[in-house]
Amino acid sequence: MAHTQVELTEQIDAVRPQTNEARRAPVDQRAVVIREVIESRQNVSPKRLMEPGPTADELKAIFAMAAAAPDHGQLLPWRFVVVPQEKRGLLAEVFALALIDRDPGATLVQIEAAREKAHRSPLLMLAVARLVSDREPEIPNVERMVSLGCAVQNILLASHAMGFGSGLASGQAMASPRMRALFSLTNDETAVCFVNVGTVSKRKPARTRPSVEQFVTNL
Repeated sequence: MAHTQVELTEQIDAVRPQTNEARRAPVDQRAVVIREVIESRQNVSPKRLMEPGPTADELKAIFAMAAAAPDHGQLLPWRFVVVPQEKRGLLAEVFALALIDRDPGATLVQIEAAREKAHRSPLLMLAVARLVSDREPEIPNVERMVSLGCAVQNILLASHAMGFGSGLASGQAMASPRMRALFSLTNDETAVCFVNVGTVSKRKPARTRPSVEQFVTNL
């Protein structure tokens, strides 16, 4: 069951250090909670994300945690566009037409499958990155994408901490001019992925994660 914002705040307050003198024990406890949240999160297919999704207050809290992402130069080089249920039909048609643009021979079954992708998780949003332009040349794209990735991860972890499942989705339709038009992307923006959040109907076994030795070395 998803946690309410009050419950989440109480959990965070319970492990927040209150004084310098009492810092050590609460910090250790907070580290345990954070580690458990991070290590227990799984990517969940949008097909297995059902109602209910986050409430308006929970969604506001989720986005507030996204705002804690590192942002060199404070450019805010990303944004998120929520696709409400009443607009899912528009996205479904973009998915279908983008498929036909790529493959004029697509079957009706394939076209309907493309449309269905827009109607899965209760909370669906597009992650948009704003890349280097003449107005802001000093911060390279790699840093902007890292910032967006951190914001996305904060959304995934916040959703998980509230009891929801979450997952990312992308594909060839992301580069479609129809997608750009639907989301009113500017010339220096790119659609990166969709973020899906909802209640998990069925979980898969946890995947095997790489050992620390596989990705950490010393100079």
